Amino acid sequence: MNPSSEKFLYDLLHTPSPSGMEEEIQQKWLQYVKPFANRFQTDTAGNAMASLQPDAPFQVLLAGHCDEIGFLVKSIDDKGYVYVERLGGISHKPALGMKVEILGTHERIIGVIGTKAEHHGGAKDSFGFSDLFIDCGASSKKELENYIAVGDTAVYKREPEQLLNNRISGRGLDNRTGAFIVAETLRRLYQQSLKVGVTAASTVNEETNMGGAYFAGAGLSPNLGIAVDVTFATDYPGANSDKTADVFLDGGPVLAKGAPINRKANSLLEQSAKAKSIPLQYELTPKHTGTDADQLRKTGKGVPISVVSLPLRYMHAPVETVSLNDIDQTVDLLTAFLTNLDGSEDLRPVHI
Repeated sequence: MNPSSEKFLYDLLHTPSPSGMEEEIQQKWLQYVKPFANRFQTDTAGNAMASLQPDAPFQVLLAGHCDEIGFLVKSIDDKGYVYVERLGGISHKPALGMKVEILGTHERIIGVIGTKAEHHGGAKDSFGFSDLFIDCGASSKKELENYIAVGDTAVYKREPEQLLNNRISGRGLDNRTGAFIVAETLRRLYQQSLKVGVTAASTVNEETNMGGAYFAGAGLSPNLGIAVDVTFATDYPGANSDKTADVFLDGGPVLAKGAPINRKANSLLEQSAKAKSIPLQYELTPKHTGTDADQLRKTGKGVPISVVSLPLRYMHAPVETVSLNDIDQTVDLLTAFLTNLDGSEDLRPVHI
């Protein structure tokens, strides 16, 4: 990964983007892709899109969502403690003792999620999300309302860290890595001779309602949609691989297999991987994919879809962990696949 690309990745990871509050990260994403796209679009959902060859007859949409899970301010008590609701699939279990940043209506402020000292009995074994409270240092509700309001969002105050063996850890790698991958793929394609149109979309709201993908698909009507997301790695202690295939960090990109997936598109992805000696892994999606692809495929007259995912440890924890090697290979795969398309591909499984 070149230095400017790596800087962009870390810039995305440093930028809070809770679902429904993606404006700041979208501006940074658009600024990055401006030098290597022919057309730019936004929409009322909040998606940011950049295209190469937007008038080509055959169009491919790459969708990587930029939103992350977080908290939604539910109430402030008289003493100034903040209570929150889930924003996406966030768990209460890693939260105790963590710092958070509240993206306040009036000002961004830092708080800590309080926990009872072990000397006084410690946290309850059966505590739930409703037991969480945030201490911002305020002495009263009135004081805190100068900064925040009900409905404001918050994320863990957790910066990305570099680990050994070219791995990184932090919050919200699901799926700001996907938004990075689709942008980086577009950058590499800019130097290539393309026979199809490609739109990279940094989509919104995947963690809460997948509405961004629906807006993008409905607005663009692509011939093929590829959701670029993360999937569950199973290579750490206690990981449950009973319901899926084994997936490892540094094992390469992961292709989904199951009823929603277009097998012809998958076969073309596999051919591209083989030609470039890119290792592939697989996950099973028997009914639905749990990604933007589920909404994308239902837009317009229907869109054939594939899902290309990045192996990720500790899903939806503030210490999600991925390999930069896998990121590079995912970009390599998508770049090779798209340059190999000639626009005559017929993705219908059955012909008359």
